[in-house]
Amino acid sequence: MESIGRIGVVGGGLMGSGIAEVCARAGKDAIVVESSAAAVDAARHRLKASLKKAENRGKIESADAVLDRIRVVEDLEALADRDFVVEAIVEDEAAKTDLFRRLDAIVSSREAILASNTSSIPIMKLAVATQRPSHVLGVHFFNPVPVLSLVELVPSLMTDTATTERARVFVQDELGKHAIDCQDRAGFVVNALLIPFILSAIRMLESGFATAEDIDQGLVRGAAHPQGPLALADLIGLDTTKAVAKSLYEEFKEPLYAAPPLLARMVEAGLLGRKTGRGFYTYD
Repeated sequence: MESIGRIGVVGGGLMGSGIAEVCARAGKDAIVVESSAAAVDAARHRLKASLKKAENRGKIESADAVLDRIRVVEDLEALADRDFVVEAIVEDEAAKTDLFRRLDAIVSSREAILASNTSSIPIMKLAVATQRPSHVLGVHFFNPVPVLSLVELVPSLMTDTATTERARVFVQDELGKHAIDCQDRAGFVVNALLIPFILSAIRMLESGFATAEDIDQGLVRGAAHPQGPLALADLIGLDTTKAVAKSLYEEFKEPLYAAPPLLARMVEAGLLGRKTGRGFYTYD
């Protein structure tokens, strides 16, 4: 089985930079593509800060050595020679579909894997935008990528078994993650369970049943969760939470997947959680 050595990541936000970091820490050559010069600078700063923290904690020997294996650029054409390209852009079906169409034209090797880090969008919708659906699958990491070990592998009906197995070897043997297999259904395994739970907590807050603090402490102290559902929504991003809920509702039409009005209003107001400094809680 051909080894994966050259990695491309589209999107240098929390997820994209985290994916690039774990790949570079595994000795891979990584290129991150961002949409503007300002976004390139932000991604470089994010990577440097994360790797310095890992170095200070003794997780890696040299942050600079890992950074030397990562390039952050604006040009999507830089991904032409990649073996494995994963997109980690906004959770929007139209944007992702357009990106896969462009990647199909750019990535030269027909054996290269085109992967999506989508939280919920069915992989088939992305695969059919390309001329190589057999080499498209979901490879869904979890935030923070350098810390959490789980990766969901999501082949579509068109994905070759060899593509899935090649991705599994890469994720497990080379990156040291734990892969689970998921059917190509919106939300896959984790978000199909997690998002209704978070939405239920938001409805409880919205109804005045309990405060945000009491809801979260109930789950932390009463069910041994590491953090409550509202704090977790702030970490995920309320815009991402809403987008995943939308994908789930469109696929299944189940009321438990419908985004509560409070969530919609908060997203409209730009109160997106930790990344904006305010969501269900306020952050410095």
